Amino acid sequence: MHILITGAARGIGLGFVRHYLQQGHDVWACHREDCGGLSDITSDKLHLLRWDVGSDQPPTGKLPESIDLLINNAGIYGPGKNGQSLSNITSADMLAVFNIDCAGPLRVVQRLQSRLAHGGVIANISSKMGSSADNSSGGTYAYRAAKAGLIIVSKSMAVDLAPQGVHVITLHPGWVRTDMVQQTGLIDVSTSVAGMAAVIASARDYDPGQFIAFDGKIVPY
Repeated sequence: MHILITGAARGIGLGFVRHYLQQGHDVWACHREDCGGLSDITSDKLHLLRWDVGSDQPPTGKLPESIDLLINNAGIYGPGKNGQSLSNITSADMLAVFNIDCAGPLRVVQRLQSRLAHGGVIANISSKMGSSADNSSGGTYAYRAAKAGLIIVSKSMAVDLAPQGVHVITLHPGWVRTDMVQQTGLIDVSTSVAGMAAVIASARDYDPGQFIAFDGKIVPY
């Protein structure tokens, strides 16, 4: 398969890169300025693309002619600690996170739509924190709102791309130990990635636009 992954320099994105390279697939790994852990990988099946999904500028590097799997993983958390409380969150912070976490995947799909293979899959990485049904603690306004927005964007993509033969799902990776959460969390990257890859492999067992956790369970939103 030809697989393109955004936000691939570290964390879950890098985990996806390693997972699919080990399976023998061709992987186009997107990063911003820093290649991060991608620089440690030696494989003729790894293709690097410099792509800031928060910008309207095109990627630097050669895109694949056809894409069987697109994983929209790039994302940011925004202000930490109390920066996303009701008292402290700002409109600028809200828009900055929304630009990357929600508008970013939309930009990517718009640019790549003509390259998506018939029968291909798009997996948009959201978070259970974007679930209204799961929100019992409040706060985290920017991250929650952006991830909730992505769930809706993903559903619209699923409807709009169905005639093209492209199946779209939304994924919750679990609470993963990454730099974004200062290595706190309940599961490691490899566990999250292996679970999500299994869901992706059976994507058509799920309804278009469905929100699914790494363990295959449907997430209410």
